[in-house]
Amino acid sequence: QVQLVESGGGLVQPGGSLRLSCAASGSRTYDNAMGWYRQPPGKQREFVAAITTSGTTYFADSVKGRFTISRDDAKNTVHLQMSSLKPEDTAVYYCKQGTFGMAPLRIAGSWGQGTQVTVSS
Repeated sequence: QVQLVESGGGLVQPGGSLRLSCAASGSRTYDNAMGWYRQPPGKQREFVAAITTSGTTYFADSVKGRFTISRDDAKNTVHLQMSSLKPEDTAVYYCKQGTFGMAPLRIAGSWGQGTQVTVSS
């Protein structure tokens, strides 16, 4: 059974940085696309970023140039490095693992439990 555990969320000031991590068990990160979604308060969950099995990365337009995604297959972990954070980045961030698709960008598969990111002064 796949289990995804996120960590690294918290409170950060606008313009700051934060690094989220997702540790996978029951599966291998290199066998699956890995990615992140987020759900802002009162809004629907949305795609943020993905890294495919070949290492190609994809980002939502709202985070391009500010967020990066990487994968450490030796540790079975994926990271989301967030920089130049804005109040509108405030959301619960969810890790996801599974099959990557485009139009729209998405990953179909298993979810983590989520970690809260709050960007506020």
